[in-house]
Amino acid sequence: MRFPFRHEKHDADIEFGLFLIPEADDYAQLLAVAEYADGAGLDLIGIQDHPYQRRFLDTWTLITALAVRTSRISYFPDVANLPLRNPAVLAKSVASLDIMTEGRVHLGLGAGAFRDAVAAMGGPRLSDGDAVRALGEAIAVVRAMWSDERAVRVVGNFHTLDGAHPGPTPQHRPGIWLGAKGPRMLALTGYAADGWLPSSSWAPPEFLDEANKRIDDAAATAGRDPAEVRRVYNVSGTITDDRTDHGFLEGPVARWVDDLVALHRDQRVDGFVFWPIEGEPLDQIRRYAEQVVPAVRAETAAR
Repeated sequence: MRFPFRHEKHDADIEFGLFLIPEADDYAQLLAVAEYADGAGLDLIGIQDHPYQRRFLDTWTLITALAVRTSRISYFPDVANLPLRNPAVLAKSVASLDIMTEGRVHLGLGAGAFRDAVAAMGGPRLSDGDAVRALGEAIAVVRAMWSDERAVRVVGNFHTLDGAHPGPTPQHRPGIWLGAKGPRMLALTGYAADGWLPSSSWAPPEFLDEANKRIDDAAATAGRDPAEVRRVYNVSGTITDDRTDHGFLEGPVARWVDDLVALHRDQRVDGFVFWPIEGEPLDQIRRYAEQVVPAVRAETAAR
């Protein structure tokens, strides 16, 4: 599948991207979509990470393959399954690809879902509380491995460093963005992470109000500016031809523009990653990139 549409890179605080499923049978199409997004002026590609899914390519290998075939778009796992990803090695992988791509990588991290499947692959079966604590320790490990120190130590119950030698240093500062839902995960996002990755499938706009407050309160308690924590929203829905308004993220381009502008204005969402769940996916992606995104950029710039 070839996409002829091209667009110059647009530098703005608000970013737009696509959410891809790493189906092994779809590699050629995934590459075509990534190349299209790169040329169409999109900013981000997020790829889900479920190593126990037998039909899926390895997410980090796929990110690497797509990143070296494109020139401007950034990539991140949406989100990396921490129980099956050693954080020190993951930090080195992120830093390495960040250098290779001249600063086009971020790190999405999650505490790990589908615990039976994780355990079946040899990963730990953690309680909710331990999973959050392990994620906090992993963030400390990643930041230490990105430092310019000669040797680093992190003392933890789940993840440790004992005199490890960091490096290489990433070319830019990759964001650590958390897929957080519960109160403890949201608090961890506020005091330790660079961004939050909610999904509209489980985090509708009314959920964002309380969640944003938890993140802001935790950031302020830690002495951080809450505005430093980016909000990158995975959005699912359908862009329709008709003028009928079917509700949140279900309707014509105008409805999508209104919803995304309102989320940026009222909920401080500064990134939208689109996952088409109905309709012909390539057609939906084109509508999003060529109709919705330019209109939202114009509207937010005017405001």
